[in-house]
Amino acid sequence: MYNKGKIIIGLVIFVVFFTSPFLYGLVKSGPPPEPELSPKAKEAKLCVEAKDYMVESHMQMLNQWRDEAIRYGKRMYVATNGKEYVVSLQNTCMDCHNNKTKFCDQCHNYSGVDPYCWECHIEPKEKK
Repeated sequence: MYNKGKIIIGLVIFVVFFTSPFLYGLVKSGPPPEPELSPKAKEAKLCVEAKDYMVESHMQMLNQWRDEAIRYGKRMYVATNGKEYVVSLQNTCMDCHNNKTKFCDQCHNYSGVDPYCWECHIEPKEKK
């Protein structure tokens, strides 16, 4: 091989160029945010489901709630602990997590996602 050095240099440049967005994201992201809980949420000490599940899967749950409420008229959700909740973003979720900026937006901005909740629902007014 007459061009062995050029090929190796080209591969190194390619690998650095290809992995740079991932490396930049790791350095830039920093620690995950800790959303501020409302006094009511702190007092309840329990969300609709376990905290880990809600952090990872709340959007799937909200999509399931939407489908079941709108398409099938199912307005009650039975949690894994047996407690029943009204299927409602604004009356169930936002009742405890009432500061959208300090609770929802912190994690969504950190994750770089733009949820479409407020395309149908009325965005809550921030309490001063």
